[in-house]
Amino acid sequence: MIKVEKLHFSYTNIPFIENMSFDVNNGEIFGFLGPSGAGKSTLQKILTGVLTKYDGSVEVDEKEVRHAGPAFYERIGVDFEFPSLYEKLSARQNLRFFASLYPQSRDIDRLLESVGLLLESDKKVMYYSKGMKSRLNFIKALIHDPQVLFLDEPTSGLDPTNARIMKDLILAEKAKGKTIILTTHNMHDAAELCDRVAFIVDGRINALDTPRKLVMSKGASKITYTYLVDDKEVTKEALLKETEKDALLHKLISENAILSIHSSEPNLNDIFLEVTGRTLI
Repeated sequence: MIKVEKLHFSYTNIPFIENMSFDVNNGEIFGFLGPSGAGKSTLQKILTGVLTKYDGSVEVDEKEVRHAGPAFYERIGVDFEFPSLYEKLSARQNLRFFASLYPQSRDIDRLLESVGLLLESDKKVMYYSKGMKSRLNFIKALIHDPQVLFLDEPTSGLDPTNARIMKDLILAEKAKGKTIILTTHNMHDAAELCDRVAFIVDGRINALDTPRKLVMSKGASKITYTYLVDDKEVTKEALLKETEKDALLHKLISENAILSIHSSEPNLNDIFLEVTGRTLI
């Protein structure tokens, strides 16, 4: 669905995105994971045709983006981090207006209900909270039933309940066969939603794979256990794959002397730090 080859982009004479290449499969949720200023939002703007003065090739649905026409925008939906809504109109009026720009549209009431805004649909957007605006902006991107969705920090500013609603809606769109590009610095969203993720730092892709493979290839699961020595609690760690070599662990188990034991593995933030030397937060 998306093919990027040797992409270069700069706002000034200093390169901002350098020699970037990747593919996104049809029906895949593909995530760009990186800290603020890494180039994630700029890449989204290139992929959606907002920024066209780039070098290299950027194809979405087999069309070079810099030459995209009206038909291209009927195939994509965009939800950037900051809502683009008419504040003096109600939610319903906003959706009706944006629906009028396309040859087809989805049921407005169902979309409003899906994000818990149906009862507030006739209230002017200027009186909405940040979270309500974020949810409305998301369904605005779905109004014309696009084949490709570009989402920029879709759960930013949402409480856990509404973030869960948003993630379930994203997964529902994937189940319909939609291709979804998601940019985030939230490792939990990336691990839960994405089929593959790309680590981006300073306009470059440092690693690209499934979240699980990135974690397992760069990190190692371990166990942490505690026991008493002279009435003081002692903590020790061991790699999960090497527990058979841990004589102390076996001794403590045989003596029923372990106070606590649990397993853990690296998360995407740990792997991002190992690969790039930067943190996501």
